[in-house]
Amino acid sequence: MRGGRSEPVALDDFDRALINGLQDGFPLSERPFAEVAERLGCTEARLIERVRTLLDQGVLSRFGPMFQIERIGGAFCLAAIKVPETRFAEVCEIVNGFAEVAHNYRREHTLNMWFVLATEKPEGIAETAARIEAATGLTVHCFPKEREFFVEMKLKV
Repeated sequence: MRGGRSEPVALDDFDRALINGLQDGFPLSERPFAEVAERLGCTEARLIERVRTLLDQGVLSRFGPMFQIERIGGAFCLAAIKVPETRFAEVCEIVNGFAEVAHNYRREHTLNMWFVLATEKPEGIAETAARIEAATGLTVHCFPKEREFFVEMKLKV
């Protein structure tokens, strides 16, 4: 699973300020990292290095924009698979190998692997689900979005 960690990582005051600051938006400018670095009192190079390290450590699971894919012709879909426990790690690696898989989560449910598919075109959802089924030998259950809710969640660290 992407960004997963089993042991905690100690964060210093700078890391905390960085994570908290990035949750409040990222500048749209020619040098956005330089702008954030100035706010945090460090160099652009240090900021970029810390973001990379936090990603590598799994403290941050991703760093990137959030956008409405449907507005540019694409599609999102929640999907799930019933994975035998003995194959969970193997199937997780296969599923995460698909560029269209945005998030992957283990759940305590009959359908124990849940993930989000994101494709450039709506028909890409069914195509990707079929490719995952072929690669894993397991049925992919797709749950298309019926209604959208926006819940802004910022976690102070």
